[in-house]
Amino acid sequence: MNTNKKLEILVLGSNFAGLQTARHLREYIKDTANITVVEKKSYLLFIPNIPMEILEGKDPTADLQLPLAPIYKEDGTRFIQAEVKEIDVYKKEVKILPTERPGSALEKLRYDYLIIALGNRLAFDKIEGFAEYGHTVTDTYQGNKLRYYIENEYKGGPIVVGSAKFNQGDPKKLPFDIPVAKAACEGPPVEVSLSLAYRLQQLGKGGPRNITLFTPAELIAEDAGEEIVKQLLEIAGNMGFGYKNKVEDIKRITKDGIEFTNGESLEAEVKIIFPNWEPHDFMKGLPISDDKGFVIHGLDMRNPDFPEVFTVGDAAAGTVPKLGTIGHIQSYIVAKQIAKDLRCIPSEEADKETFKPVVVCYGDMGGGKAFYIHSDVWYGGNTQILKMGRIYYDIKVAFKHLYFQAGGKLSHWQWKLGMWLTDTF
Repeated sequence: MNTNKKLEILVLGSNFAGLQTARHLREYIKDTANITVVEKKSYLLFIPNIPMEILEGKDPTADLQLPLAPIYKEDGTRFIQAEVKEIDVYKKEVKILPTERPGSALEKLRYDYLIIALGNRLAFDKIEGFAEYGHTVTDTYQGNKLRYYIENEYKGGPIVVGSAKFNQGDPKKLPFDIPVAKAACEGPPVEVSLSLAYRLQQLGKGGPRNITLFTPAELIAEDAGEEIVKQLLEIAGNMGFGYKNKVEDIKRITKDGIEFTNGESLEAEVKIIFPNWEPHDFMKGLPISDDKGFVIHGLDMRNPDFPEVFTVGDAAAGTVPKLGTIGHIQSYIVAKQIAKDLRCIPSEEADKETFKPVVVCYGDMGGGKAFYIHSDVWYGGNTQILKMGRIYYDIKVAFKHLYFQAGGKLSHWQWKLGMWLTDTF
């Protein structure tokens, strides 16, 4: 028996949370263990900047894709382009389907540690009428579809922007308290509405008065905190935006508008929708998952019943809202916890940081301006900061370039310093 065989660490998913976790883990453990990353795409898609790109008249496919294989090659990490099909936590096996060419057969990978960073599926297919009459900005195809419509086919009619109801798992499944969200993430609807209004003005096709925001919640973007939301709503109202809250959920989208489950409706030529974020089907019913399929974890991001299983990003039950900043925080925790297990860093260093969610968001407003939100009041904190101006647009643009130059590996101190500087000045 070979007692010197290295442990196998398997990372499922490689967008923001998965990439950062894998890279920092390699930094901490050096060559102590093998790391394999499975991702169905060959690139990371920089999703947060899609609205900004399309509403500046740009094609987001040209500038928002970061190739993954060269990054992992440099780190000495194995990269497999494949789709995850099944997880067996008892056998410590994962079934994958390679995605480079059609017709591949299922393969099995075993692990000693598993990091689930698979995100969720966006349930547009559960919204009646979306395929025929809906728009969104959640990927480059849909973003370009909306860009083309606004630039070439838009007739100047009403536009609605908002979210379907988020079906969150039972928060009691977690060993700590989290809020219950009515929508998965509502920074994007606010951002899209502001920047779209500016784009309509540029094109001579309207402005804020064409647009109505809607939300299933009492307040849109409720995770930002009541004080910030009231400021945003006052600004939006003065600009001429419409607003409708407590719609419960989307019932259907039609050619002429949108219907809600509370019985209300809005007329609209353009319906820009952000759907329910739903766990992948193979996550549902697993002993590591809650009643919806999100992964249960503690403050160390470790599953309490299967301590070799970790989760980061939107797949985690505690990621509420589904926000990149939260996955960023989680990635450092997971990398350090596994490094601690492998005796690569001291326990004191690994355990001094536990999961403390915070909302940090940069949103485009059009015209070279953006808003910045930093808030933790939804989680019991006292921070509520809202700022607007050109500098925050410049920061949003610069962050994407820095992220690509760093190959998705930003030090935690850099992130904290950047947030402190933005809060202070």
